Amino acid sequence: MEPVFPGMDPYIEAPGIWQDVHHRVITAICDQLQAQLVPRYVALITPYIAFESLEITPVRMAAPDISLYERDVPGASSHAVAIAPAPLTGTAVMEVPTRYARVEVRTVADATLVTAIELLSPVNKRPGADGADAYEKKRQQLFFSDAHLLEIDLLRGGQRPRLAESLPPASYFIFLSRADRRPQIEIWPVALSDALPTVPVPLHAPDPDVALHLGQVLHQVYRNARYDVQVNYRQPPPSPELRAEDAAWLDAHLRERALRA
Repeated sequence: MEPVFPGMDPYIEAPGIWQDVHHRVITAICDQLQAQLVPRYVALITPYIAFESLEITPVRMAAPDISLYERDVPGASSHAVAIAPAPLTGTAVMEVPTRYARVEVRTVADATLVTAIELLSPVNKRPGADGADAYEKKRQQLFFSDAHLLEIDLLRGGQRPRLAESLPPASYFIFLSRADRRPQIEIWPVALSDALPTVPVPLHAPDPDVALHLGQVLHQVYRNARYDVQVNYRQPPPSPELRAEDAAWLDAHLRERALRA
C-alpha cells in the first residue's frame, strides 16, 4: 500500500512502532547519501543505547524462584486460610535499554566528522537530566566543533531542541546548524499536511551540499515495513493530542482515502 499521508504519518509515532521506524529511516538516509558522497566522504551508522520507558508485556517465567507443593501428611488437620485479593493492580514503569543510531558523514582520508545527522528519539525529547538535558550537552559539544549538525524531529511530543527564539506552530521540524554560520540555525517547519522537504547536508568547503530527500526516505520505509497493516486509522493517532485544525484535516483526509467511515 502507498503511504497514507503526504509527509510524516502521525500513527507511526506510536511507542510500539517508533523504534523500528527509527532504525529503518536511519538506514535509508545512510543509503541515499552514500552514492552522493564517495569517493571523498562516507556515511556511517553509529549506534547508541538510550534508556526509555516502554510498554512492557508481562511474561510468565518458566522457572519460578519459589515453588509450593502439596502433600498429604497423616494425622495433619486442614485449616483454610482466607487470603484477601489485591483491591488494585498497576503497571510498573520500567526503563529498558533501547537501541538507536545516528548517521555520521566522515572524510575517507582521516575519518574526520563532517556532519552528524540525528533523528530525534523520545529519550532526546524527554524533559530531565537523562533526557533532553543530556541531549543538549551533546548538541553543545558539536556546536563547539567544526562539524555540522542536522536534526530531524518527526515526533510531535516532547521538548524540541533549544533555540533562542520561539518556534512557530508546526507538527515537525528539521534544524540545520552549519559550523561556519553558528549560532544561526536553518529551520524547516513541517505541517501535518505537508510533504517532507528535501534538505541540504553540508560538507567541507568548497564541496557543495548534497541533497537528502526526506519524503522519499519516509515513503520507501513505509512501503517496505508495511506499516499500513500495523496501525488502525479508525482510531485517533497516539499522543500528544492533535490541534483542532490538524485533527479536522486528518479526519477529512482519512475519509477521502476510505480509511474511516
